[in-house]
Amino acid sequence: MMIDVTEIQPTGVDRFPVRRPLPRAEVEPLAREIFALKKQLNAVILAHNYQVPEIQDIADYVGDSLGLSQQAAATPADVIVFCGVHFMAETAKILNPDKIVVLPDKDAGCSLEESCPADQLAALQKTNPNFYTVTYINCSAAVKALSDVICTSGNAVKIVEASPWDKDLLFVPDENLGAWVMEQTGRPMTLWQGSCYAHVEFRRDSLLRMREQFPDAKVVVHPESLREVRDLADAVCSTEKMITYCKTSPAKQFVIVTESGIIHRMQKECPDKEFLCAPTFDVMRLPTDNCRCSECKFMKLNTLEKVRDCMKQLAPRIELPEPILQRARRPIERMLEISARS
Repeated sequence: MMIDVTEIQPTGVDRFPVRRPLPRAEVEPLAREIFALKKQLNAVILAHNYQVPEIQDIADYVGDSLGLSQQAAATPADVIVFCGVHFMAETAKILNPDKIVVLPDKDAGCSLEESCPADQLAALQKTNPNFYTVTYINCSAAVKALSDVICTSGNAVKIVEASPWDKDLLFVPDENLGAWVMEQTGRPMTLWQGSCYAHVEFRRDSLLRMREQFPDAKVVVHPESLREVRDLADAVCSTEKMITYCKTSPAKQFVIVTESGIIHRMQKECPDKEFLCAPTFDVMRLPTDNCRCSECKFMKLNTLEKVRDCMKQLAPRIELPEPILQRARRPIERMLEISARS
């Protein structure tokens, strides 16, 4: 069960308008259309953990960036419907250059991707010929093409540990994830100064108040969060590992410090447990702010109607220049190979 954090706000504070799933009367006919189109197109529907509930419920696979990459690499489908953001659909296209990849909303971008333009990365790389570039998957295809290896939050530690010891590591574009990886591995890295807007909104004071209100709850934090927040965590992990942690932990309450879309899957897989969305500000000191929890505005651009429409039209379609496809594929395949090692 999800507990709305507005329950602990002072009396008189307006409640944040909670995003609700579409009514079943609207979902069912759309879902039937989508399933018929999926069969007709020999399509697979991949959805990120941050997608709206009704999209997660019709997807063939719901997961984090690593799991989605693995599914994209292995799928026999002719059409990949990628319910996520643009860089994720690009990754699927890179791994499947001869297949059709569609994204429900062409404007579903990423603030982290935008923080690292390829030309600026190339200029930095030229300052040190010994750089070995470890790149978080939340980036453009052009940036992937400049990289030595890709990583996700779920495998970043493993990827960095496997990186050449005689190289100077450059980690892009998320400085918070990079800092956490340095803490875990002890390997020094140059960090690109980028961040995810939806994760840096979490603050220590807000989380401390949540701990006071719910002392038995375990705090589970995504590594893209600030260190002041990570330091309060019982577990720091990717979205997929968050779900595993909650399923296997004997605890019954959890404060979830990441984009709130993941709560839907947690509720489905752990129906006997309670999940609290961490607030993105101090609700006690800023009672006039009606924010309840973190939502990525880009992830939420996709809707069930847009999934149906993109399958009908086979658009918006992801297309990339051949040189980018070839160069970007190598570091992604290197990541998948390292991830598969025991």
